Amino acid sequence: MKKTELMYEGKAKKVFATDNDGLVIVSYKDDATAFNGLKKGTILGKGAINNRVTNYLMKMLSEKGIPTHFIEEINDRETVVKKVSIIPLEVIVRNIAAGSLSKRLGLDEGVKLSRPVLEFCYKDDALGDPMVNRYHILAMNYCTEQELDLISEYSLKINRILGDYLKDCNIELIDFKLEFGKTVDGEIVLADEISPDTCRFWDTVTGEKLDKDRFRRDLGGVEDAYQEILKRLLGE
Repeated sequence: MKKTELMYEGKAKKVFATDNDGLVIVSYKDDATAFNGLKKGTILGKGAINNRVTNYLMKMLSEKGIPTHFIEEINDRETVVKKVSIIPLEVIVRNIAAGSLSKRLGLDEGVKLSRPVLEFCYKDDALGDPMVNRYHILAMNYCTEQELDLISEYSLKINRILGDYLKDCNIELIDFKLEFGKTVDGEIVLADEISPDTCRFWDTVTGEKLDKDRFRRDLGGVEDAYQEILKRLLGE
């Protein structure tokens, strides 16, 4: 399979067309951004770690019944995935109060929620990815009611699978962002990535942050945190 043209370049990834109409190649970058692109930097090795961690978790989720866009890892930074139309929603799953939830509701970081919370944001960088609810989503035709129900069901199932698995690695899954896409034949699949860029991972014993919050908050040790996630998940 060969790359043909650059279709899209985002903050963390490039997407290339291929000589197969139904497949694209995702290439992960070391560029790091936060606060909707207001803060920019580089995390050395991030692209390779996010690619490998994402693929590892996608394969595990697929085996547990979650359809994903993953096809094949080509090398440390590049992966073949199904071509999808991204549904313009970010799904945030929260288990423990942190980040914007703590600010909005006046909760101390680390407060365990009595049940998982699903939040939806409209994917639009210019608008700052505003939060929307079910009524907005259906009124704006971002997806159908049936698709929204399926996305919600998948998101909660992913939370259970990942949460249980990560606990065995001494990692607490605080919250994380998911994106879903629709394949050419209309199937809803998990897309984008699952990595320290898109998840809050805390050490279950020390509470140490092992994710992009170290970059957002200038905590230092960013590369070491990403490497630690790779080590705990893939044993490397």
